[in-house]
Amino acid sequence: MTIDRGLLAILNAKPGKGDELGVFLKQGRELAAQEEGTVSWYAFRLDDTTYGIFDTFDSEKAREAHVNGRIPAALQNVSSELLAEAADIKPVDVIAVK
Repeated sequence: MTIDRGLLAILNAKPGKGDELGVFLKQGRELAAQEEGTVSWYAFRLDDTTYGIFDTFDSEKAREAHVNGRIPAALQNVSSELLAEAADIKPVDVIAVK
């Protein structure tokens, strides 16, 4: 399997909401595990208010299914409560994998 596509999302929490955003992201792992075409899914914290998600996919179809799936829908549901601004989500081309 060649992994050559992914998504990178940067999420900025509202002041005082970083921990809640972290808990929300931990719960997202269960949803990602159910996605057949999602090869890897990482949630991470850069600082007290900046979090992110990086995931990889085995096909463009899988990436599109993820973008239109349960995790982005769940994020949309909590964005007004937890996020200081809209999530910055970008498709990425993976150029090397170990």
